[in-house]
Amino acid sequence: MLVISGGKIITMGPQGTLQSKIIIVEGDRIKAITEADDVPANAQHLDAGGGYILPGFIDAHAHIGLDEEIYRVEGDDVNETTDPVTPQLQAVDGIHFRDLAFQDALRGGITRVMSMPGSANVIGGQAVFLKTLAADMSGMIYKNPWGLKAALGENPKRVYGEQQKKAPRTRMASASLLREAFYKAARNLEKESLDPEIEYKQMPIFKVLRKEMPLLLHAHRSDDMLTALRLKEEFNIDVIIQHATEAVLIAGELRQQNVPVFIGPLLVNRAKVEMQEVAFKNARLLKERGVIFSLISDHPVTPIEHLRVSAALMVQEGLDEETALKAITLHPAQALKVDNELGSIEVGKRADLVAFDGHPFDFRSRVKWVVVDGQVWHNSDEH
Repeated sequence: MLVISGGKIITMGPQGTLQSKIIIVEGDRIKAITEADDVPANAQHLDAGGGYILPGFIDAHAHIGLDEEIYRVEGDDVNETTDPVTPQLQAVDGIHFRDLAFQDALRGGITRVMSMPGSANVIGGQAVFLKTLAADMSGMIYKNPWGLKAALGENPKRVYGEQQKKAPRTRMASASLLREAFYKAARNLEKESLDPEIEYKQMPIFKVLRKEMPLLLHAHRSDDMLTALRLKEEFNIDVIIQHATEAVLIAGELRQQNVPVFIGPLLVNRAKVEMQEVAFKNARLLKERGVIFSLISDHPVTPIEHLRVSAALMVQEGLDEETALKAITLHPAQALKVDNELGSIEVGKRADLVAFDGHPFDFRSRVKWVVVDGQVWHNSDEH
């Protein structure tokens, strides 16, 4: 049993912010949030040192373990650019669990991360939801698969049309390839038996059609996002728009269809035309227009440990602190349908916690320790 004390607890749940309380962890779950004089005997103690205790942060879109730190060709397993439609690929098969970025994630207070194929392909493959700390490497897998990655916009056009001189060369072709894949899978889903090769390739699309996992659709520009909304309606599927740089321009449509968006990376330059509207103020504008969003790092585009720095910069540009914290805790947990386990500090939820020596949006603050499923990691770089 683990007893956590000595900090202001920002629960991100119904209890709000708590003072002078302790958190009791048993196994991988939060057993109680109670008074400081209710300490069980023989418990292990973990002190926040007068700082802040929060739910572990969730980075809902990254390429950790696939696009590795340090390595170039040797550690580049993020895009399979031999075929624009590869739903059968699984990100978990490319994850290097010793990627240095997992330690960086812990130093940034991140306890869970969705790692997924890149956006070269119209359909890139299946995402894996990971823990950043576990007793062994296999234990770092939290949910697999947990989404199907797809992409519209500039990247498939550049990789296939410009570089390989084949489809898709246009946005029309990208949308058509995506629509064709889902149309064929929807028809095949009605059949009693299928050719094994077809079945194997389409099984991930079947899961999206059955709403067993979402389509994680890369789209920066408003026209690409509108295509995503049309596909959502055509096939009655769950879609989470990734990046959503111009989401402010179609906020009404997003709100009407109740489509979550994962905005980011924001701590970047305008690397291509479809990113020309990248700005931290977009978070405030989305909040004002009623669109629920999560913040992502897209690691290694923005180093994963700077997820909370990006959130702080959203606050600098007018977003309220509570919404900024929700964007890296409760909102991604809700969008990914794991809020029964993650995203807030509540009894019965998984023991994913992080302690900072100051407010997490103060750039001077450092992580003291992280708890992932009850396992403790101490920041040896704290001093």
